[in-house]
Amino acid sequence: MFELSKIFWAVAQPAVLLLIALTLGVVFLWIGWRRLGTWLLSLATLVLLAVTLLPLERLYLTPLERRFPIPELPAAVDGIVVLGGGISFRELDGVPRGEINESGGDRLGAFAALAGRYPEAKLVFSGGSGSLRHPELREADAAAALLADFGVDPARLILQRRSRNTWEDALFAFELVKPQPGERWILVTSAFHMPRSVGCFRQLGWEVIPYPVDFLAGERAWLGFEVNPVYSLGLLTIGLKEWIGLVAYHLMDRSPTLFPAP
Repeated sequence: MFELSKIFWAVAQPAVLLLIALTLGVVFLWIGWRRLGTWLLSLATLVLLAVTLLPLERLYLTPLERRFPIPELPAAVDGIVVLGGGISFRELDGVPRGEINESGGDRLGAFAALAGRYPEAKLVFSGGSGSLRHPELREADAAAALLADFGVDPARLILQRRSRNTWEDALFAFELVKPQPGERWILVTSAFHMPRSVGCFRQLGWEVIPYPVDFLAGERAWLGFEVNPVYSLGLLTIGLKEWIGLVAYHLMDRSPTLFPAP
């Protein structure tokens, strides 16, 4: 399923579908299929304009991000789990380096702040490799050094490095720390990712305190016309991927409900 999901999303993400539509539209115009080519080019252009000019993220991203509000935290907790996805690998002089990506600053920063607030809590970083080409590059291997920059003592970290997706993040972390009934654990991940993540933890019988970070959907006005097509397509991609993931995880018994709620 991991390999199939990667192949599916490589083709099904909005930017790729738009590129395919635009390419086919031009090809059809050149070979004389003018009506079909015009329809494809018009459809791709309308979708891009709508996503760029209108705050459609209110429909597909805001419901995900607002599902779990920022909680009032207890005086003490037994542990804190932060999920992978915030560290990317880039080559520098032929050597791959783990670097904090767009989501990672908020995830790792919140994790470090909570680690300081709860000095006795167990600290778990759960993230391996989500890459088909480079499975040897695992986020957990880079996490200790990056979190040290946030003031987290590497000796406190419990690193789970086997997982390739959200379900395995939860499953392998559960097997690693074996949380006991009645323990209180905080789960840190991006707000858009929280519903699917909570569903995975609940499927394992692990009740967590959701602590969402990295909010992306702003408060654009319907007639604000803030033009940033790359960013807007990115939000559409994130939202669509999460909704597909929620449906797939529920069908595969990785989440007890379709849209987990508080």
